[in-house]
Amino acid sequence: MALSDEPVAGGPEEEAEDETLAFGAALEAFGESAETRALLGRLREVHGGGAEREVALERFRVIMDKYQEQPHLLDPHLEWMMNLLLDIVQDQTSPASLVHLAFKFLYIITKVRGYKTFLRLFPHEVADVEPVLDLVTNQNPKDHETWETRYMLLLWLSVTCLIPFDFSRLDGNLLTQPGQTRMSIMDRILQIAESYLIVSDKARDAAAVLVSRFITRPDVKQSKMAEFLDWSLCNLARSSFQTMQGVIIMDGMLQALAQIFKHGKREDCLPYAATVLRCLDGCRLPESNQTLLRKLGVKLVQRLGLTFLKPKVAAWRYQRGCRSLAANLQLLTQGQSEQKPLILTEDDDEDDDVPEGVERVIEQLLVGLKDKDTVVRWSAAKGIGRMAGRLPRALADDVVGSVLDCFSFQETDKAWHGGCLALAELGRRGLLLPSRLVDVVAVILKALTYDEKRGACSVGTNVRDAACYVCWAFARAYEPQELKPFVTAISSALVIAAVFDRDINCRRAASAAFQENVGRQGTFPHGIDILTTADYFAVGNRSNCFLVIRVIRELAAKALHNLAQQAPEFSATQVLPRLLSMTLSPDLHTRHGSILACAEVAYALYKLAARENRPVTDHLDEQAVQGLKQIHQQLYDRQLYRGLGGQLMRQAVCVLIEKLSLSKMPFRGDIVIDGWQWLINDTLRHLHLISSHSRQQIKDAAVSALAALCSEYYVKEPGEADPAIQEELITQYLAELRNPEEMTRCGFSLALGALPGFLLKGRLQQVLTGLRAVTHTSPKDVSFAESRRDGLKAIARICQTVGVKAGAPDEAVCRENVSQIYCALLSCMDDYTTDSRGDVGAWVRKAAMTSLMDLTLLLARSQPELIEAHICERIMCCVAQQASEKIDRFRAHAASVFLTLLHFDSPPIPHVPHRGELEKLFPRSDVASVNWNAPSQAFPRITQLLGLPTYRYHVLLGLVVSLGGLTESTIRHSTQSLFEYMKGIQSDPQALGSFSGTLLQIFEDNLLNERVSVPLLKTLDHVLTHGCFDIFTTEEDHPFAVKLLALCKKEIKNSKDVQKLLSGIAVFCGMVQFPGDVRRKALLQLCLLLCHRFPLIRKTTASQVYETLLTYSDIVGTDVLDEVVTVLSDTAWDAELAVVRKQRNRLCDLLGVPRPQLVPQPGAC
Repeated sequence: MALSDEPVAGGPEEEAEDETLAFGAALEAFGESAETRALLGRLREVHGGGAEREVALERFRVIMDKYQEQPHLLDPHLEWMMNLLLDIVQDQTSPASLVHLAFKFLYIITKVRGYKTFLRLFPHEVADVEPVLDLVTNQNPKDHETWETRYMLLLWLSVTCLIPFDFSRLDGNLLTQPGQTRMSIMDRILQIAESYLIVSDKARDAAAVLVSRFITRPDVKQSKMAEFLDWSLCNLARSSFQTMQGVIIMDGMLQALAQIFKHGKREDCLPYAATVLRCLDGCRLPESNQTLLRKLGVKLVQRLGLTFLKPKVAAWRYQRGCRSLAANLQLLTQGQSEQKPLILTEDDDEDDDVPEGVERVIEQLLVGLKDKDTVVRWSAAKGIGRMAGRLPRALADDVVGSVLDCFSFQETDKAWHGGCLALAELGRRGLLLPSRLVDVVAVILKALTYDEKRGACSVGTNVRDAACYVCWAFARAYEPQELKPFVTAISSALVIAAVFDRDINCRRAASAAFQENVGRQGTFPHGIDILTTADYFAVGNRSNCFLVIRVIRELAAKALHNLAQQAPEFSATQVLPRLLSMTLSPDLHTRHGSILACAEVAYALYKLAARENRPVTDHLDEQAVQGLKQIHQQLYDRQLYRGLGGQLMRQAVCVLIEKLSLSKMPFRGDIVIDGWQWLINDTLRHLHLISSHSRQQIKDAAVSALAALCSEYYVKEPGEADPAIQEELITQYLAELRNPEEMTRCGFSLALGALPGFLLKGRLQQVLTGLRAVTHTSPKDVSFAESRRDGLKAIARICQTVGVKAGAPDEAVCRENVSQIYCALLSCMDDYTTDSRGDVGAWVRKAAMTSLMDLTLLLARSQPELIEAHICERIMCCVAQQASEKIDRFRAHAASVFLTLLHFDSPPIPHVPHRGELEKLFPRSDVASVNWNAPSQAFPRITQLLGLPTYRYHVLLGLVVSLGGLTESTIRHSTQSLFEYMKGIQSDPQALGSFSGTLLQIFEDNLLNERVSVPLLKTLDHVLTHGCFDIFTTEEDHPFAVKLLALCKKEIKNSKDVQKLLSGIAVFCGMVQFPGDVRRKALLQLCLLLCHRFPLIRKTTASQVYETLLTYSDIVGTDVLDEVVTVLSDTAWDAELAVVRKQRNRLCDLLGVPRPQLVPQPGAC
């Protein structure tokens, strides 16, 4: 498991809203045309049911769903797809199952492309009416498996209703027999439509489309429209949305009515509009909890309103003129803009009476804007826009005023959202005149920051998103000069929303709106520069907007630091007092930002004063100094250091302590220093109570504050500490190093490391002893990897602080204590602690490498004679081992340390083993060009160290762990590099003998150490299989083989580790190539494993022995080979042990090895 440099509780980092960016608009054409054609061509073969039918359907769904976001790419292919499917439908010989399957495919296409585009492709000649009608009639409305068929047939029938001939011409003679009358086509269609308007499946939607096409026909509306409307209104009145059946019926009636009033001519529908409106009022749909019914009610209401009003385009509307983006940009490049003066003409029908029902319609639409569901609000907003476009100017302005009333803080977030949608629709249609922009922009700016707290959460995301849509719509609707007075406010608000809004949709919407304004208005300041940094995709990335911008208040505070140096007087007299007044704000984030800003402004004023050798108080008056001093006490008194908000306060005040200490505020001896010290100590003591993602930041802030505080306020004389403070601080901190909480140890370790030199003077040995104890691994704190890491960092920092000085072990690094320091650091190079987070010991090893490098370079600069040869050798070998291990970034860090020590020349590090060879293997010119993170570049270079005897053991140990790891690239490149090296020494028996001896030594040293032994067995399997030790097979009972066999037997004895046993089997199989007693003992071990308690081990052993006997033909005599192979292959090795043992003993006899004897206690067999 890969680890970050800092611990992450609970697993890997969260991902980005995780969110992988959608591949919208990424396709260029319908790429599965050939596959789709083949799929449709095979329908006759797969329609019978079963798996093939389901596979074909599912594959077609997958292909079509791929084009959900770009359905227009299907348009060139729709016709041939439909023709292939309709050929099946119209074929009289096609069985019913095939016809239903074809309609399922048609429905899938319709679902992606939409029925409106698809309808025109259906055959709609006169000859098609009766066949389609007969097909619909023959369907069973209660068959839930074939609803797609009914849905598509009703849509097809609706297209045939558009033929320009009277239906009565198709009836012929309706009298079939005396006294019996055949039903006319008109009546049949109406009967079918009415029957399907009350079904519970999707056919109800198609029936509504059919009704709208049928009832509005010239020959039907005269005789059937009034009758049908009466029938539908009666059904509406009788149904209740309290029952499921009532909801279904009301849904069908509302859909049908909405479609009729949408497609019918105004003069045909107007006589019935008032009646329908009254009936709709009586249904009381706004009280229903059914979203769809409320949406359909709003849709029908707006269609009734449009029926009341004459269809006209308002002459008074705002007309931008050129809507082409390309044309706009062309005009801008030419240094001109298209400016058409706004011509407001009076309506010709300004005095016309507005029908009575319009006011009720507008009122219901305004109520719809406040509905609890977005789809209802969106439909109402579009209705408002459509209605306003037909109203006189004065009445339309009243509508705008009513919409603006939605933006009252007494209204809910739903009303704000609906109001934004309505404003966008009005603006988009040119119905918001420039004179209204002052009022509108004001409320939109409020909507961009709308956030209403509800208990533990807050609402308002949809409002902010809709406000961005308004800004986007305005960019397209208005000339630049109209929006120019509002550019600064809108652009600032959009940038803030794009960068700081917590919701990804709002950030993206704000970025899109800003981009639209930059492109179409051309007046947004620094538009292109901002878009380059905060484009749609950048703001959608959580790491950009939260992991980076979560410290935005810190960045803002640093910006004030820079500004304060440019305007010190204004900062001291205006900015700082205002910031001080905000430090007790009830809002957590305001407090946090203001405290950080106070710290930065004060420090900036100090730096300015220091340039002129003046105190900071020359820039700050007494009131400001007292205000800064009282911040901590005021927060403490109000208990603002507690809870989650307390984390931010602690971090902010620690920064304040650091900056005020660096600013040399006149607080020496003041009680506030004790308060600051308490806060630092309390924060470090309770780090385990702080959330993991904030812990490191707060810990660093506290340690930095302590260092600055001690340096400024605890010095008695230059270079001398106050003895009482020194005694209390050192004693307390050393005691905390033994705290049972790991995080407390971490905090106080780093705190000791941050102490200035004068506080360590005379107590250095005591402090180093305490820190060495922290870095020591004991059984009770073996999991405390983070405290060991921070202890190592503290030791290295203390060494840098006190420096090197001969003969002063209690004041500086010297010959008397350097060996103890090196011993502590080097012992941590073997920390391989693992827990649920993975190899947490890697954090310790990395800190140890860094500390060893820092200490060694420090000694090399001042007293290189303190670096002993055996110490330098061990450092270089341990670092080389880490540079050959499996975790990429730690390997890269080790390589960096190794090369830094090798190439350091101020002066060179003494006693580096094989310096000359190393400088040839790793020339200084290659240091920057090699990527040690990449296994392909790292392992070929590090394996060259195997040729240097001093480094061979450690490098081979690291390679063994890498070769037996889990990462494919690491295994591949480490294996290749090792084989390349071994290939080069095949002709050198001495080198091969040294290598094999080192390998056995590693095995012996790490016997039963699972971290090394299992990868080592895998490594041995690889090298034996590839014939790397073939030279040893010429000698009977070679010492390498004898010792290897003994070590392998010890390693797997009584083991229950399946992976170890599997690797051991492979090694034993590889060892049968060594002649003599080694072969017989290896075969005996394999025979023992053939009766292992785990069936998997028995089966794997049999399989590998079988392969081995075929590979090495000289192991078994040709006279028994066939029988041995037959026993191995034919025996069920996962059967009962009693059965298996008999076959195993037979094998022992054939192979010439003694039969294993059963022992009473459980063993390997």
